[in-house]
Amino acid sequence: MYSVMLVDDDYPVLELLSGAIQWETLGFRLMGTHENGHSAWEHAQQEMPDILITDIGMPRMNGLELSARIKEQKPCVRIAILSCHNEFQYAQAAMRLNVQDYLLKDALDPEDLVQLLCRFKETLDEETRAGWENTRMKHLVVESRELRKEQNIKNFIHQPLLSPEKWRSEAEEYGLFAGGEACLPVMVYLEDYHQVKYRFSSDQTLHFAISNVMNEVLDGLKPRALHVGYTAQDSFLLFSYKPGLKYNIYAEAADSLKLIQSTLFKVLKLHMSFIIGEGCDSPERLKQQLNHLLGGGEQRFYLQQGEIVRSKPVVSEAGSPSLFAYYDQASSELREVLLGRHPAQAREVSEKWIALIRRDKYPPEMVKDWTLKLLLDLKLKLHSLQSVRPAYSADTLHKEIVELDSLPALQEWLNKHLESAAAAKGAGAGASKRAEVTEACQYVSLRLGSRISLDEVADHLHLNASYFSRLFKKETGSTFIEYVTRLKMERAKELLDGTPCTVGEICEQLGYDNQSYFIKTFKTHAGVTPAEYRG
Repeated sequence: MYSVMLVDDDYPVLELLSGAIQWETLGFRLMGTHENGHSAWEHAQQEMPDILITDIGMPRMNGLELSARIKEQKPCVRIAILSCHNEFQYAQAAMRLNVQDYLLKDALDPEDLVQLLCRFKETLDEETRAGWENTRMKHLVVESRELRKEQNIKNFIHQPLLSPEKWRSEAEEYGLFAGGEACLPVMVYLEDYHQVKYRFSSDQTLHFAISNVMNEVLDGLKPRALHVGYTAQDSFLLFSYKPGLKYNIYAEAADSLKLIQSTLFKVLKLHMSFIIGEGCDSPERLKQQLNHLLGGGEQRFYLQQGEIVRSKPVVSEAGSPSLFAYYDQASSELREVLLGRHPAQAREVSEKWIALIRRDKYPPEMVKDWTLKLLLDLKLKLHSLQSVRPAYSADTLHKEIVELDSLPALQEWLNKHLESAAAAKGAGAGASKRAEVTEACQYVSLRLGSRISLDEVADHLHLNASYFSRLFKKETGSTFIEYVTRLKMERAKELLDGTPCTVGEICEQLGYDNQSYFIKTFKTHAGVTPAEYRG
């Protein structure tokens, strides 16, 4: 809908035109009527019209001056002049202003103005379509140029460099290695990718949104830099500079990265982190550095959100025991808070173990394996309590954790699942069984290391043992003894998988006096002996 401004010091003319024309039906919005050019100009500064229909001779500011001012601010405005026979010299001036039409007041018929408005609308529609198509074509050209640049850099990184000099000359097209300049590569990481991607319609949209903002920031930036996309999560910045003893490119690049970081957050609400490589004086050296940055998965894994650091090897804490040596302790602590009365403390426990991982710098793949096993075992334990149904399969959790590229992301992922499990446990327990049975299940899960009798639990619940036995069977589908045995055997599997304890030691830890009986019970439950299960 196009906006129209009517200006005439002859009030009956304004009243006639504003009331006789069906503006909205024709696709127009009458944005205002004014009795002099000065009033119209004040309004126009707040909102420019698409079409101006104005008288010439008016007090304070005539129609020609008003037209000239609006035309200067909005060259594409359509203008029609209303005038009398004796103002022909003004009409000539109007033609020089490129006014589209000239209507005589003396013989003015509203239908004439309707036809003029329809002609204006056709030309405006055509310009809008052409402008949209022109914008779309420009966007496609920019996209094509960006994709070509990215593919050229990817080929440079991953394919043999047969002719460094030829590549150097081609690289000058992007401003690299021109006039004896060197290049400083920086790896750019998008944080919280798995949350961010849902705000954009596709990875491609996210990718080009980042590129567009990057390119705007980099335009005119010193030192000069080139942004090259690599994946939806990662990209490169290549800073060009003249090497010199007194010039600290690393400090200059860090200042630029802070500006880029703040702008991307302000415009797109994206958090970025950076690892700065080493300065390169040749294509061969740049190729080596880019591959080195791509292979810096461990340093990236331990990068804090928003950090700007120089590339360096990740050194594990000397003498640290294997992460899996802590597995049983971590599992017990998390199980205790999840199944106990304070499930909200699960986040505190997980943060304690994440801090240990960060301190000792374990290999990322080991950390992911350890965390996945921890979560799967906890979910299995909750399922075995019949408090919740498993909401995630092992395959789903595995796919999720493989895509996590940083410890902060893994920590947030783990906490999300722990909170989900705690919430589901509470909801499931309340919906699926009596409170007495839920408390009995939790009582058992926290005392698997001791002998647990039905009388003991019934006494804890202040219930008659016979009544409790019938209630438990009705609510869970299994007898109390079957339930306790199942939990102990699942715990035995955890200990066989996650600890170096002998079968005899595990037998004692689970409150069994007779090892032969324990082995027989385990085989009945698992189909194999403990030794065969571990082997």
